Amino acid sequence: MKFHYKTAWVTIAATNIEPLVEFYSQLLAESPHCHSPNTYAEFQLPGLRLGLFKPRDNHRQEFEQSEQSGLSLCLDVDDLDAAIAQLSNMGYPPPGEIIVASHGREIYAYDPNGNRLILHQPQR
Repeated sequence: MKFHYKTAWVTIAATNIEPLVEFYSQLLAESPHCHSPNTYAEFQLPGLRLGLFKPRDNHRQEFEQSEQSGLSLCLDVDDLDAAIAQLSNMGYPPPGEIIVASHGREIYAYDPNGNRLILHQPQR
């Protein structure tokens, strides 16, 4: 039996979400679609909903003890150099070099909680 779903979105847990709300507001140049301070924030992006949430007390340890995740938030950008400059101006410069691949150029960056971002400029 197959289950049916209406939509899918990505969420990031943090015991202190407000620094992430500020980071993603600056990075995406928009305010959250909905925001319950210190509890939940949601951004409506083209093709994706991004939620930031504070875990309930009975789940907090699960998120505080987690290893680095294999999950990356990938953002296609028109101008990779401009995106790198914006992150650098925000105080979060990507630690590595630009990677050139057959599908375009990309670089890894990290949000205030160490979640990996992949900024990707498709090959034109």
